[in-house]
Amino acid sequence: MRIDVVFGAGTAPASEFAGRVVAVIDVLRASSSIAAALANGARAVVPIESSDEAVMRAKQFERADVLLAGERKTKPIPGFDLGNSPREFKREIVEGKTVLMTTTNGTPAIMNTPGARDVVIASYVNYTAVLTMLRAALRGGADITIVCAGRDRQFAIEDAGCAGRFVYHVTKRMGDVDLNDAAQACALIDRKYGDQVVKLFEASEHGRLLRDSGFAGDLDECAAIDSYPVIPLYQERQITKLGPERER
Repeated sequence: MRIDVVFGAGTAPASEFAGRVVAVIDVLRASSSIAAALANGARAVVPIESSDEAVMRAKQFERADVLLAGERKTKPIPGFDLGNSPREFKREIVEGKTVLMTTTNGTPAIMNTPGARDVVIASYVNYTAVLTMLRAALRGGADITIVCAGRDRQFAIEDAGCAGRFVYHVTKRMGDVDLNDAAQACALIDRKYGDQVVKLFEASEHGRLLRDSGFAGDLDECAAIDSYPVIPLYQERQITKLGPERER
């Protein structure tokens, strides 16, 4: 059994995903917003490559049934219904809606997982739910790849810290699990910060950028462990939550 961590959308070869359970992390903020949307009753979140494509895809829906969401360089996209702050995805806004989402880092990372057995969207806000799934997969003999979306396909400490938390607890009390160097490094970052998630965010470039751009409240929201206890699965080009209505 093996757990690998990779950094950046599209930077890993297809062999890192083929037949594996893949967890995609963009903790600031796409992963957290997707969990918030599904926990608050959205029918599905559809990751989209570009804002133009999102607008075109929206024409396939009744306007009342769809929301456009996303950001570019942290800022909401002009003309879209929502940005990429999890605080925006309130039940009264998203319940029953399909959310078409395009973000700078998170949605490309989700879409670039060719051949994966399962793709789950992971963050602090749905930590325990996803951990349970990953531990079950590892016990069942599946290898795991954790994708840290990062920032502009580069390393981001906040995603690495979240990945490290999963690495440490997925492998806890389990023997014979091989870790690549990146997974071991992520576990060390988690050991340094532990439950001080806001402190981790404040140490990150992206966290400071969000704070300086007026999104300081998102740091607290994205650091709230288990606040949105859902398992978002990406399949057939959309993300829906695992539950009674969607058995694996």
